[in-house]
Amino acid sequence: MADLRGKVAVVTGASRGVGKGVALGLGETGATVYVTGRTEREGEGPDFLPGTIYQTAEEVTALGGKGVAVRCDSRNEAEIVALFERVQTEQGRLDILVNNAWGGYAYMLEKGEFTWEKPFWQQPLWRWDEMINTGVRGAYIASQHAARRMVEQQSGLIVNISFWAARVYMANVVYGLSKVASDKMIHDMAHELGPYNVAAVSLYPGLVRTEGVMRAKDFFDLSNSESPQFIGRAVVALYSDPNLLQKSGSVQLAAALGLEYGFTDIDGKQPQPINMREDAG
Repeated sequence: MADLRGKVAVVTGASRGVGKGVALGLGETGATVYVTGRTEREGEGPDFLPGTIYQTAEEVTALGGKGVAVRCDSRNEAEIVALFERVQTEQGRLDILVNNAWGGYAYMLEKGEFTWEKPFWQQPLWRWDEMINTGVRGAYIASQHAARRMVEQQSGLIVNISFWAARVYMANVVYGLSKVASDKMIHDMAHELGPYNVAAVSLYPGLVRTEGVMRAKDFFDLSNSESPQFIGRAVVALYSDPNLLQKSGSVQLAAALGLEYGFTDIDGKQPQPINMREDAG
């Protein structure tokens, strides 16, 4: 396992799910991890899902890292700015930023009606606002502030957690559009960051055993699923690669990285990469 003691990471949207798993994956290497999100009290998460930023930070510390919980709404520019100012004041460096915070698909039921798969002309506009403002705009602002520090250091990694919706139709137009924007952001940022030895990568999980997925586990085939922490191990493996810049600007599958770098999931299993045709749907 890599040793990232002395390294500093920011993971957004880390109260639960993939973001929490990324924070834990970094924590088990000894990194200092700033755990951000909106949930401060149990039971206040979307759809009453469990988890808070404080619980995640405590688990990061229990694994050997240093978890620092910071309440930060990725829709709020002032809170994002305050976060990075705090990191700079307390640490003086930033090595990894993982943009995981997202919005828009937490509430698929509205007044008892499943609206996620409605055609775009029947979609509520709040879903556009949540996905674009949180997942795209928030990631862009966070990346700006992270890049300023990383460019000065001449090192660092920015990761956007993305998904196959950028390439295939997944029953919601704005979801696909927002993921395309996330991937394109990474691709173009990599061109500008490369001369400063800073990398940017889009990372696709597979089927992840998040709290939400496990709540509906009877509807999923979990035989090739991934723990949230597996995604964190993928981030660690990327950062630790001396040839990381060769992957900068690209889309990477967490499971494919597991095969390439030789890391496994927390249960010792080796998830296999899923492959979706770009002409599907």
